[in-house]
Amino acid sequence: MTKGINQKQKMLYLEKIFQEETDDDHGLTLQQIAEWLQKHGVNADRKTLYSDFDELRNFGLDIISSNSGRNCTYHLGKREFELAELKLLVDSVQAARFIPDKKSHALIRKLEKLASREQGKSLQRQVVIAGRVKTMNRNVYLTVDKLHQAINTNVQVRFHYTRWNTRKELVPRNKGNWFQVSPWLMILSDENYYLAAYYGETGEIRHYRVDKIKDLELLEDQPREGQKAIAQLDIPKYANMHFGMFNGEQTDVELKISQDKVGIFIDRFGKDIMLVPDGPDQVRLTVKVEVSDQFLGWIMALGTGVEITSPGWVREKMVKEAERILGVYK
Repeated sequence: MTKGINQKQKMLYLEKIFQEETDDDHGLTLQQIAEWLQKHGVNADRKTLYSDFDELRNFGLDIISSNSGRNCTYHLGKREFELAELKLLVDSVQAARFIPDKKSHALIRKLEKLASREQGKSLQRQVVIAGRVKTMNRNVYLTVDKLHQAINTNVQVRFHYTRWNTRKELVPRNKGNWFQVSPWLMILSDENYYLAAYYGETGEIRHYRVDKIKDLELLEDQPREGQKAIAQLDIPKYANMHFGMFNGEQTDVELKISQDKVGIFIDRFGKDIMLVPDGPDQVRLTVKVEVSDQFLGWIMALGTGVEITSPGWVREKMVKEAERILGVYK
């Protein structure tokens, strides 16, 4: 038998065909395998393939033969990840707000390569989660990586911290001055990444949304501060901070808010919300929410700068909830 142009890579191509073209539900006959190899510049016959399969098994690949009628097919059995595990990872990537859409698609494509071609098709699904708003900061991955680097090398960092304005633009806080802190913890809370850092000027632990951090720099000549403050924290409880889930009747709620609260609503509901000016210092907007006690509590926490204007039953529910809470303190 003559050798193909890629004959020396035969075992690599065999592993490739088993990884990509076979699974528990999709096997290939010897003829199909030989034809696939030939298309890739590798010649093979029945006798040599039997020997090659044994070598792959010795190497650790779970090559399984199955009889179906007159045909005997071969496929890869056990893999590094089970299909259910890959689906779980894909769902998590799609659901994570702190991962931008573009990066989500790139990660899912990589996960698909850990399954067969047919199994990969079942991973190309959309997880429908009401109100899901992905972060709009495409550099969040780089920021997270640099923050971990700073934590591991025990150095301080500085950055510009941003907020949303009424034009839906991220603009610097603190008049554009640098924030210099000692990074200690990365916390995933309410589906967003936060940096917990020691702020030396006030001697306190502060939190920063990672997707609001811009122009991050590592200060390699300045070691971190605040070790004693961090040592006093109950890390598991500290890291489990979360925002309450919204459960209740879904409806459109119109609100009138002060301009300094705009960023809070963009962060929660995304940039697609319509902001209608209402006087010099306020705007109106409508959001679709689950009207629950948690939602009403969230609105209350924002203070007098936020007012529910409609529908009437939601406004009345807020009044009753406020009266109920007030009654506790009488």
